[in-house]
Amino acid sequence: MDLKVFQMLDLINARLGNIEKNISRIDEKLDFSIALQRNHLIRVKNGEDVDDNMILYGKPYNDLSPAKAYEIFQNQDMDFIIVDVSSADYKLPKRIEGAIHIPFLSLEKRAGEIPSRITPILVISEDGLNSILACEQLIKRGFFNINNISGGHQFWPGHQTAELQKNTLTKSA
Repeated sequence: MDLKVFQMLDLINARLGNIEKNISRIDEKLDFSIALQRNHLIRVKNGEDVDDNMILYGKPYNDLSPAKAYEIFQNQDMDFIIVDVSSADYKLPKRIEGAIHIPFLSLEKRAGEIPSRITPILVISEDGLNSILACEQLIKRGFFNINNISGGHQFWPGHQTAELQKNTLTKSA
């Protein structure tokens, strides 16, 4: 009889432990969700573009077209950070001026090199795939106002402009 009582108490204790873990997970998700909504509100307050999917589906980062990202890049009045997560051996016509280059595989260890967690961050990679993963990783590390540059370096207008200038110089020489 006493053994049965102790087994029952152990079972109840184990179930309570599981309930506490579930409550803790729910609490973390709720905290993240509230922080995300605050981030969206700050973007709206500051007049920044907020994709409908960010609000409707709780998407934590914004997808920008390369043209829109390049427009931001050329705006001298806008404060932003560009993080290039393309691999170290990826050959570019020209690196983006002022970009912080942290290969995606090193991002977890080197995220501290990004100087601000609240300044708009534009993330670019070779083809836009690693930048999506990098955006998700940065959000989990407490960065807000994250923007993925869709299509990556393949569609970055600045590279096309640099290539045109290079071809023009070659032809005129």
